[in-house]
Amino acid sequence: MMAALHYLALGGFVVLMAAAAFEDFRRFTIPNWLTLGLCVLWPLSLFAGTTVSGAVGDLACGLIVFAVGALLFARGYIGGGDVKLLAAAALWAGPALLPSLLIVTGLLGGVLALILLSPVGALLVSGTRAQLGFTAGPETAATSTPVAYGIAIAAASLIVILPPQFS
Repeated sequence: MMAALHYLALGGFVVLMAAAAFEDFRRFTIPNWLTLGLCVLWPLSLFAGTTVSGAVGDLACGLIVFAVGALLFARGYIGGGDVKLLAAAALWAGPALLPSLLIVTGLLGGVLALILLSPVGALLVSGTRAQLGFTAGPETAATSTPVAYGIAIAAASLIVILPPQFS
């Protein structure tokens, strides 16, 4: 029974992360209900035998990432949805996997940004913008390329958090 709840939570984690990546790609927005769902599912993942101190460490990671992300958001460096999604991922990762999560997220985000700066990426962005009816002002049209960083966060989360759950 305990293992079933744990695997149910992992299944929900995968679905919600994939939905967050899709929504960020589609609308450059990560809905709050997705990150809230990740936070609500997290206690079910604890049925794999996590101790109280382990759960406290997981919570601390989520709160620290959220606090640092909120500061970065306030300065305009990162989007609010990305902050919340990364904080929820940090909650699932805990202290042992948090450094790997942050490194892989940074690497995948860099690759994503390079792709978006390429001619193919520029076509992808302009096509998505046109489909959504979003147009940038003349002052930012040539200098600003939005990056759906939720894709990198979701992919890194799946790469880093899932494998240890099955070992």
